[in-house]
Amino acid sequence: FSPTTTLFFSGVGTLLFLIITQNKLPSYLGSSFAFLAPIAAAKAGGDMSVALGGVVAVGVILAVIGLLVRQFGAGWIDSLLPPVVTGTIVMVIGFNLAGAAKNNMAAGPVVGVVTLAAIALIAAFSRGFLGRISIFAGLVVGYVYALITGDVKTDGISAAKWIAFPSFTSPTFDSSAIVLFLPVVLVLIAENVGHVKAVAAMTGKNLDDQMGNALMADGVATTLAGFGGGSGTTTYAENIGVMAATRVYSTAAYWIAGIGAVVLSICPKFGAVLSATPVGALGGVGTALFGMIGVLGARIWIEGRVNFADSTNLIIAASAAIIGISDMSWTSGKYTFNGIINATLVAVIGYQVLHRIAKSRGTSN
Repeated sequence: FSPTTTLFFSGVGTLLFLIITQNKLPSYLGSSFAFLAPIAAAKAGGDMSVALGGVVAVGVILAVIGLLVRQFGAGWIDSLLPPVVTGTIVMVIGFNLAGAAKNNMAAGPVVGVVTLAAIALIAAFSRGFLGRISIFAGLVVGYVYALITGDVKTDGISAAKWIAFPSFTSPTFDSSAIVLFLPVVLVLIAENVGHVKAVAAMTGKNLDDQMGNALMADGVATTLAGFGGGSGTTTYAENIGVMAATRVYSTAAYWIAGIGAVVLSICPKFGAVLSATPVGALGGVGTALFGMIGVLGARIWIEGRVNFADSTNLIIAASAAIIGISDMSWTSGKYTFNGIINATLVAVIGYQVLHRIAKSRGTSN
């Protein structure tokens, strides 16, 4: 993606989110990691416009789900996506990207190791805000090291203008590509619901009435991004950490962040700096970030107190994890079901079917 275009829709999406949630729910909408794998798969079979069609589809579905939650409540989400299911899906999405991290590291191993080491050391030595942005700070260290050693191509930075509007790309819709994106909907639902619950716990306010608005707002923002050439958006767990550390829950901070992102997006020079990030540094970041996403799935299991003494939970999580991480895929006609889709199907459908059987037979723990 164009960094400036993605940043533009991140900022605009944040402002829309604040408006739709009636300025009651602080959040910044960043580019979601859940889109990475399906975008890579869709782009491999066509151009980026095909992937954008998938982003739009996710946004529309999520917005519709938001409307349903506003109408009927969010209880059915907890039934459809218990922690054993959401944790498994998140874990699969993170670890499925291990190959991408490996390839990037191989393209610049020294810069990658420096970046990864910087991330680890910053996280270990720093407290508060710097520790929470250790991924970004480590990337800066790796970038600077690569710049010093001559591994950064600066021609694009020099040629870029200071002020210009982002470039926009229209989507094209291919049903076989859209199928790849369906598991992302479940991840965005889980992230948004978790975000609302976490903010409610910190502020002591009942925000259940904003659950549907949050899902709908994220869906609208993602749809808009897909129509213009940006990545799908989501509320971010990192925001929860920053709010917990600073105890600043004012939506005013997020209005400023959203406006700031839009302002930066009209500076191609800034976008060129991002685009020039050396591949090795991306490898170091990917190693840490994709691994953290995978481990976040395990954290969801722990916080949800998933009972793995229950053999049904164990077989669902274990089977889905192997299917997704090893990318077991199959093709039917023009439709290709990759490992993430198959793992999601096993986790969601398997949980519902096997638990109903276990309960009817009295074998569930």
